[in-house]
Amino acid sequence: MTTGYCPQPIVVVIDARSERSRLRPRLEQATDRAVRAVSTADDIGAILESPTGRGGPETDGGNDSSPATDDDSTTTERTALTSADEAGVSPPGGVVLELDCPGEIQTLLQRVHAETPDVPTIVAPRDGSERLATVALRAGATDYVPSERDEDPIDRIVSTIGSRDRATPADERHHRILANELPDEAFVIGEDGTYLEAKVRSESADLYTTTADELPGSRLDDAFPDEVAAELQDCLDRALRTDEVQSVEYDADTTEGRRRFEARVVPIGERIWGRRAVVWLARDITERVERERRLRSRQDQLETLNRINAVVRQVIETLVEAPARDAIEREVCTQLVDSELYCGSWIAEHTGEGRLAYRTGAGEADAYLDRVSDGTEFATDRERPVARAARTGEIQTTNHLLEDEATPAPLREAAREDDVRSAIAVPITHEDATYGVLTVLASRDDAFSERERAGFRLLGETIGFTIMAVKNRQLLFADTVVELEFRIDDGDTFSFDLSEKCGCTCSLEWAGTTAGGRTFQYVTIEGIGGETVLEEAKTHDSVEVCRLIHDGEDQCTVEIRLAKSGVRTLANHGATIRDVVVENGVGRCLVEVSQDADIREIADALTVVYENTELVARREVDRPVRTAAERRDRILDELTDRQLTTLRLAYYGGFFDWPRESTGEDIAEAMDISPPTMHQHLRKGLKAILSEFFEGGGSTE
Repeated sequence: MTTGYCPQPIVVVIDARSERSRLRPRLEQATDRAVRAVSTADDIGAILESPTGRGGPETDGGNDSSPATDDDSTTTERTALTSADEAGVSPPGGVVLELDCPGEIQTLLQRVHAETPDVPTIVAPRDGSERLATVALRAGATDYVPSERDEDPIDRIVSTIGSRDRATPADERHHRILANELPDEAFVIGEDGTYLEAKVRSESADLYTTTADELPGSRLDDAFPDEVAAELQDCLDRALRTDEVQSVEYDADTTEGRRRFEARVVPIGERIWGRRAVVWLARDITERVERERRLRSRQDQLETLNRINAVVRQVIETLVEAPARDAIEREVCTQLVDSELYCGSWIAEHTGEGRLAYRTGAGEADAYLDRVSDGTEFATDRERPVARAARTGEIQTTNHLLEDEATPAPLREAAREDDVRSAIAVPITHEDATYGVLTVLASRDDAFSERERAGFRLLGETIGFTIMAVKNRQLLFADTVVELEFRIDDGDTFSFDLSEKCGCTCSLEWAGTTAGGRTFQYVTIEGIGGETVLEEAKTHDSVEVCRLIHDGEDQCTVEIRLAKSGVRTLANHGATIRDVVVENGVGRCLVEVSQDADIREIADALTVVYENTELVARREVDRPVRTAAERRDRILDELTDRQLTTLRLAYYGGFFDWPRESTGEDIAEAMDISPPTMHQHLRKGLKAILSEFFEGGGSTE
């Protein structure tokens, strides 16, 4: 038997799920060694065995020197593990791990190094990563060469395997892995904190005040403040003591300011230049930290906003049943501070002199609330946020209240005592009426974001609507009311200009507001015809729409939609309009209000719409008490027998249901009359009933 020497083969280990090796065909072209692909599913013995054939001892049985094809690239010889001395079998010339799983890489490297410690090992994943590089470094790989990088990995692999005859010092091996395009900044640091080697990516080199070439020889406490250096040294000591990878985050001053870094500290098994050391992989995480900070901030804001919305909803639910304005305001203040989001709340209202005054409050900010209730909030020449909110109808916020120089010193002192840091002033409004201002206090800086302000804006409007509804309810059920008579000269709305120009008289029949906020008035005009009224309305600035309802020879009724209306202003302040007549440019307005109404506030509100407004009379009027039975009898007295019969047949026959159970023809047939006659009786009967409610109960609602 004769033998001849050939270079030892290269073993490429591929994942058990892979069909073929990416590197094997290229390695076969680049080297005269045999290249053998095996799977991680095979026994480690199959990986380390070198088959007879190309690269193995020549035998009498001949030699198959043809390279393997793709079809048999995953074929492995499954034989028992033998040592390199047995049966003339020699270990492979190099092992290439074409794997991406850190666990498999670590296990295989440990086994290969245990069985054949002198065989070069190269980790060649498809895509490199910090974790894979760390595993390769810690497990003692000879080289780390990601196979899909721009640089061709084949020459590096062949060169590394070809250098097996000369020993590779540990410091050189780690230098090669550090230099092989790790995704982060990498440093070798000795156990005493001395930099032994540094690698900085070219795109981030300008960030550092010290270059990578100047860093070796310096220490951690030369590069960082004492406190940071001590923390980093503790992490380094812990990595060496436990022989486990450690992580630490720290700040570093760069040419672009302070930035945040995260380090993975990998202990090195061999000594570098005679000392224990670690590989320090540093990643700039400034952008990530900022994103996380913004995300946490948004999450906190969302949680706070949800809690605020829950409080607002709860307050709104309780407002529906509030019996009086005082109860409404107390309930709002109490529920806001019960939420633990706020430390205090209080409400101010306009006084008869046109100033603001404390009305009610609640919360733990006792010192601050005491200062507000004794008038400190209002005893200043400067316009405070509360007064500004009342004047403009817009929400006002004060952040960092303790440093706000515009806040009176006694209030700042009280705020410091109660830890009040932010405040929001919310106008309590309904349409154009302002009933007061709600102020809420918080122990958080910047407590009131735009979303929170939107929630409070809704709360202010809801309180205003509820106060208006309570006023109307009190007025509706009051036995005694206050009747106010106003004289208005030279008004600039349509009725004033029309009566002065055409010498007619305009009388308000009814005025109201739709759900969409549009104000309509039904006005009867005596002295001119409908066509003249429509022509004049087309050119008047205060009229948006004018529609003719009824037209006679010298009298007509029109529906008018106005851009502004004193009638709407009075209704928003809880007044019921009894009569409005405009003649020769002068108006007379008769309204009813409850006995506790702020008459000055109503007069001032009307003056905003009509500048020349004068209160000419104020009278207390006893309303006649009318029972439901009396009202029913009054309605029946207004109906004829035919009308009452028609209404009853239509009601019980389902004419008013939807869909209808009976048609007009069915009702007419039952009465033995024609359908037009039936509809005439029906409409007159309905008008008599509705007149009792709408006209007998007041001209407006």
